[in-house]
Amino acid sequence: MRKHYRYIAVAVAAASIIGLTACSGGGSGDGDGPATITLLTADPQKNLQPAIDGFEKANPDITVEYEYVPFDQYNNLIEQRIGSQDPGVDVYAVDSGAVGALASKGYLVDLTDDFADKVSKGSLPATSEANTFDGKLWSVPMWTSMQYLYYNKDLLDAAGIPYPSQNLDEAPTYQQLLEDGKKAQAAGATWGLLFDQINRYYQLQPIMESAGGGSGVTGDDLLTADINNTGWVDAMDWYSKLFADGVAPRGVATEQLPVLFSTGQAAYIVSGPWQATTNAAEGKVNYGIAANPVWENGTPAMSTGSWNLGINPATDNLEASKKLVDYLGLTKDGNSLAASVLGIAPTFSESFDDFVGGLDDRDAPNTAGMGALTSDELNNIAVNRPNSPGFTQMADVTGRAFEDIRNGQDVKGTLDKAQDELQGLWDRLK
Repeated sequence: MRKHYRYIAVAVAAASIIGLTACSGGGSGDGDGPATITLLTADPQKNLQPAIDGFEKANPDITVEYEYVPFDQYNNLIEQRIGSQDPGVDVYAVDSGAVGALASKGYLVDLTDDFADKVSKGSLPATSEANTFDGKLWSVPMWTSMQYLYYNKDLLDAAGIPYPSQNLDEAPTYQQLLEDGKKAQAAGATWGLLFDQINRYYQLQPIMESAGGGSGVTGDDLLTADINNTGWVDAMDWYSKLFADGVAPRGVATEQLPVLFSTGQAAYIVSGPWQATTNAAEGKVNYGIAANPVWENGTPAMSTGSWNLGINPATDNLEASKKLVDYLGLTKDGNSLAASVLGIAPTFSESFDDFVGGLDDRDAPNTAGMGALTSDELNNIAVNRPNSPGFTQMADVTGRAFEDIRNGQDVKGTLDKAQDELQGLWDRLK
């Protein structure tokens, strides 16, 4: 996931990025000599710099060159560069949900023999599943995620609204939050309820799941679209009302939404652990953390998954690339460092245990109870994105539909159109 919420937009011309080919030149593919490998991600370099420094210190014969592409351009760049067998990318970030699509196209090295056993024994169970397609391991987990409801205590106090619970059995409903958001606005809040990634499948999937609409993917081959069923329409009707009633803003970019909460402008935001990092950096909001919302009379559901690490089959530095993947994803030091800046959850079990153990103190006293809540949510209500061979198309089509609905387009008509478009794209994959 991105986070994305956690991506910083920069001016990057696609043509110039595509031109950065063969950056890894001269490396030894057998791992016996010095090598320079390129890591391509959708996160700014600062987020992974401590881990890169740690890797290069542990592997002085390997140099890592870093390439950053903003999230909104990332899938297209992967298609262009990996699809054209560009050896200038060695290791790249693989979004959860996209593993099946990339593996089906031949864009990933099969890592089963090298890492399947280690992932199975050392990583969080859900992350192993997210990186497996057709019985093989295609990428190694690095980060995972969970979602919480952050609330501004001062704004709720002003409106006389009780604080929401950290107990999953008492999670606030989406319907109640919409009404409470309006009450908070009447008492002085600029915005009532925000979502960190307001128009992305990762963030919105749990609303449809909780409303009974499922993931939007059916069929044995996971290539039958189902994004206009009753549950999806009901969930998107609620989502449309959020903006039509002015409880959440139109025209605000995804990466700007966390700051609206951290600067005290919003009563609620549904976001991941990185929101606490943003809040602490701003230091302007008195907040608490509650359980992820649930649909009224629905099934609890929470987004999980994040970035994984895959290897380009065209790499000239296969063994060096495997070393980087192993360090960042499957060692305690490397995986902890990889998650240290952003504040997202590492996936290696030993790193994750340390992460959870420190959550309550991340921005105390605001983050009290965050550790236990994290374990409860991941163990009981987490849902992965569907590992469909067509997930990339699904993310693109639903993302446009979500944005159209956000901007006032008819819900049922928009979903019907998206259903037809997505199924047409998927029929070409069968």
